[in-house]
Amino acid sequence: MNTDTRRIPDRYGYAAIAHVMVDGADAAISFYARAFGAQELFRIAGPDGSIMHAEISIGGSVIMVGDAEAPFQSPARAGGTTVALHVFVEDVDVLYARALDAGAESLQAPADMFYGARQVMIRDPFGHVWAFLTQREDVPPEEIARRGNELLGSAG
Repeated sequence: MNTDTRRIPDRYGYAAIAHVMVDGADAAISFYARAFGAQELFRIAGPDGSIMHAEISIGGSVIMVGDAEAPFQSPARAGGTTVALHVFVEDVDVLYARALDAGAESLQAPADMFYGARQVMIRDPFGHVWAFLTQREDVPPEEIARRGNELLGSAG
């Protein structure tokens, strides 16, 4: 047994890993490659071709993808999603144009945000909401809170 094995693989360090459950994981992985420049790392498929587990990388972030089976549901079957996936990328404007060309729905056009990022928000054809960001300014948490509270007109 290798005693040097890390308990947390580098690709998972300091992150909560999203496991995106969809109806049609193979098609979703193809869409994520076209729209977001995702690279498939590997997949495990059942005898019927359904994807039990796959991993893709978008901008260096690992996202797990699989065909939705109990206890999970796809956003389409659930009637919506309760989460948004935030991924930092090198050029959010380029990604946004590519995603729309591939069939994503725009929820927010590129915009500079008070917390120092340029951000877009899209919905993929499988019902998941994605926020892609490109960091433009390093803003300390206290300043983010101040700007956000000022923008919202609250005391924080």
